[in-house]
Amino acid sequence: MRALYPGSFDPLTLGHLDLIERAARLFDGVVVAVLQNPSKQPAFSLEQRLEQIRTATAHLPGVEVGSFDGLTVDFASRCQAQVILRGLRALSDFEFELQIAHTNKSLAPQVETLFLATAVHHSFLSSSVVKEVARFGGDVRHMVPPGVAEDLCRLFNRASV
Repeated sequence: MRALYPGSFDPLTLGHLDLIERAARLFDGVVVAVLQNPSKQPAFSLEQRLEQIRTATAHLPGVEVGSFDGLTVDFASRCQAQVILRGLRALSDFEFELQIAHTNKSLAPQVETLFLATAVHHSFLSSSVVKEVARFGGDVRHMVPPGVAEDLCRLFNRASV
Protein backbone atom coordinates (compact mmCIF):
# COMPACT_ATOMS: atom_id res chain seq x y z
CA MET A 1 0.00 0.00 0.00
CA ARG A 2 1.25 3.49 -0.90
CA ALA A 3 0.77 6.70 1.03
CA LEU A 4 0.93 10.30 -0.13
CA TYR A 5 2.25 12.93 2.26
CA PRO A 6 1.42 16.31 0.70
CA GLY A 7 2.46 19.72 1.99
CA SER A 8 4.22 22.97 1.24
CA PHE A 9 7.31 21.95 3.26
CA ASP A 10 8.60 25.53 3.34
CA PRO A 11 10.86 24.42 4.89
CA LEU A 12 10.94 20.75 5.82
CA THR A 13 11.09 20.41 9.62
CA LEU A 14 12.19 17.53 11.84
CA GLY A 15 8.49 17.06 12.60
CA HIS A 16 7.83 16.44 8.90
CA LEU A 17 10.85 14.15 8.69
CA ASP A 18 9.72 12.15 11.73
CA LEU A 19 6.33 11.60 10.13
CA ILE A 20 7.96 10.52 6.83
CA GLU A 21 10.23 8.05 8.67
CA ARG A 22 7.29 6.57 10.57
CA ALA A 23 5.23 6.32 7.38
CA ALA A 24 8.12 4.56 5.62
CA ARG A 25 7.86 1.82 8.26
CA LEU A 26 4.07 1.53 7.83
CA PHE A 27 3.70 1.58 4.05
CA ASP A 28 5.31 -0.12 1.05
CA GLY A 29 5.89 3.29 -0.49
CA VAL A 30 5.56 6.92 0.52
CA VAL A 31 5.32 9.81 -1.89
CA VAL A 32 6.27 13.12 -0.31
CA ALA A 33 4.80 15.77 -2.58
CA VAL A 34 5.25 19.52 -2.52
CA LEU A 35 2.07 21.37 -3.40
CA GLN A 36 2.63 24.22 -5.83
CA ASN A 37 0.28 26.85 -4.41
CA PRO A 38 0.21 30.03 -6.49
CA SER A 39 -1.51 31.95 -3.68
CA LYS A 40 1.50 31.51 -1.37
CA GLN A 41 4.89 33.17 -1.61
CA PRO A 42 7.29 30.50 -0.35
CA ALA A 43 10.66 31.34 1.16
CA PHE A 44 12.27 28.54 -0.87
CA SER A 45 11.69 27.73 -4.53
CA LEU A 46 9.99 24.50 -5.49
CA GLU A 47 13.33 23.10 -6.65
CA GLN A 48 15.00 23.97 -3.33
CA ARG A 49 12.23 22.33 -1.31
CA LEU A 50 12.34 19.18 -3.44
CA GLU A 51 16.11 18.97 -2.98
CA GLN A 52 15.82 19.55 0.79
CA ILE A 53 13.35 16.67 1.04
CA ARG A 54 15.38 14.36 -1.22
CA THR A 55 18.51 14.97 0.83
CA ALA A 56 16.75 14.49 4.17
CA THR A 57 15.00 11.27 3.06
CA ALA A 58 17.86 9.68 1.09
CA HIS A 59 18.28 7.07 3.84
CA LEU A 60 14.68 5.87 3.50
CA PRO A 61 13.96 3.13 0.95
CA GLY A 62 10.54 3.41 -0.65
CA VAL A 63 10.27 7.20 -0.28
CA GLU A 64 9.75 9.19 -3.47
CA VAL A 65 9.70 12.98 -3.75
CA GLY A 66 7.65 14.96 -6.23
CA SER A 67 5.43 17.97 -6.72
CA PHE A 68 1.92 18.69 -7.91
CA ASP A 69 -0.70 21.34 -8.35
CA GLY A 70 -4.45 20.95 -8.28
CA LEU A 71 -6.40 18.57 -6.08
CA THR A 72 -4.54 16.30 -3.71
CA VAL A 73 -6.89 13.39 -4.40
CA ASP A 74 -6.20 13.66 -8.14
CA PHE A 75 -2.46 13.47 -7.47
CA ALA A 76 -3.03 10.55 -5.07
CA SER A 77 -4.76 8.68 -7.90
CA ARG A 78 -1.97 9.53 -10.37
CA CYS A 79 0.71 8.20 -8.03
CA GLN A 80 -1.44 5.19 -7.03
CA ALA A 81 -1.60 6.13 -3.35
CA GLN A 82 -4.48 4.68 -1.39
CA VAL A 83 -3.83 6.84 1.68
CA ILE A 84 -3.26 10.54 2.24
CA LEU A 85 -1.11 11.04 5.29
CA ARG A 86 -1.54 14.08 7.55
CA GLY A 87 0.19 15.04 10.78
CA LEU A 88 -1.60 16.51 13.78
CA ARG A 89 0.23 18.71 16.28
CA ALA A 90 -2.69 20.02 18.29
CA LEU A 91 -6.46 20.02 18.54
CA SER A 92 -6.53 23.17 16.39
CA ASP A 93 -5.00 21.18 13.50
CA PHE A 94 -7.68 18.52 13.80
CA GLU A 95 -10.66 20.71 12.90
CA PHE A 96 -9.06 21.96 9.68
CA GLU A 97 -7.63 18.57 8.73
CA LEU A 98 -10.93 16.77 9.36
CA GLN A 99 -12.75 19.17 7.05
CA ILE A 100 -10.16 18.55 4.33
CA ALA A 101 -10.35 14.77 4.90
CA HIS A 102 -14.14 14.80 4.50
CA THR A 103 -13.86 16.91 1.35
CA ASN A 104 -11.27 14.53 -0.09
CA LYS A 105 -13.44 11.53 0.77
CA SER A 106 -16.39 13.10 -1.06
CA LEU A 107 -14.19 13.59 -4.14
CA ALA A 108 -12.37 10.25 -4.05
CA PRO A 109 -14.10 7.64 -1.86
CA GLN A 110 -11.36 5.08 -2.58
CA VAL A 111 -8.67 7.25 -0.92
CA GLU A 112 -8.41 7.21 2.88
CA THR A 113 -6.89 9.89 5.09
CA LEU A 114 -4.69 8.76 7.95
CA PHE A 115 -3.79 11.14 10.76
CA LEU A 116 -0.57 10.57 12.68
CA ALA A 117 0.07 12.46 15.89
CA THR A 118 3.27 14.45 15.82
CA ALA A 119 5.95 13.23 18.20
CA VAL A 120 5.69 15.22 21.44
CA HIS A 121 9.20 16.65 21.14
CA HIS A 122 8.29 18.08 17.69
CA SER A 123 4.78 19.29 18.53
CA PHE A 124 5.82 22.95 18.73
CA LEU A 125 7.31 22.94 15.24
CA SER A 126 5.83 24.57 12.19
CA SER A 127 7.52 25.87 9.08
CA SER A 128 6.34 29.38 9.99
CA VAL A 129 7.90 29.21 13.45
CA VAL A 130 11.17 27.89 12.02
CA LYS A 131 11.37 30.73 9.48
CA GLU A 132 10.65 33.31 12.17
CA VAL A 133 13.36 31.96 14.47
CA ALA A 134 15.86 31.83 11.60
CA ARG A 135 14.93 35.32 10.40
CA PHE A 136 15.94 36.75 13.78
CA GLY A 137 19.16 34.76 14.04
CA GLY A 138 17.99 31.97 16.32
CA ASP A 139 19.50 28.49 16.19
CA VAL A 140 17.20 26.17 14.23
CA ARG A 141 19.47 23.10 14.16
CA HIS A 142 17.13 21.26 16.57
CA MET A 143 14.16 22.07 14.32
CA VAL A 144 15.25 21.15 10.78
CA PRO A 145 17.59 18.75 8.98
CA PRO A 146 21.19 20.04 8.65
CA GLY A 147 20.92 21.01 4.98
CA VAL A 148 17.77 22.99 5.66
CA ALA A 149 19.48 24.82 8.54
CA GLU A 150 22.25 25.84 6.12
CA ASP A 151 19.71 26.98 3.54
CA LEU A 152 17.93 29.09 6.17
CA CYS A 153 21.23 30.73 7.16
CA ARG A 154 21.87 31.64 3.53
CA LEU A 155 18.30 32.84 3.03
CA PHE A 156 18.48 35.23 5.98
CA ASN A 157 22.15 36.15 5.51
CA ARG A 158 23.19 34.62 8.81
CA ALA A 159 26.46 33.00 9.79
CA SER A 160 26.65 29.34 8.88
CA VAL A 161 25.61 26.81 11.53
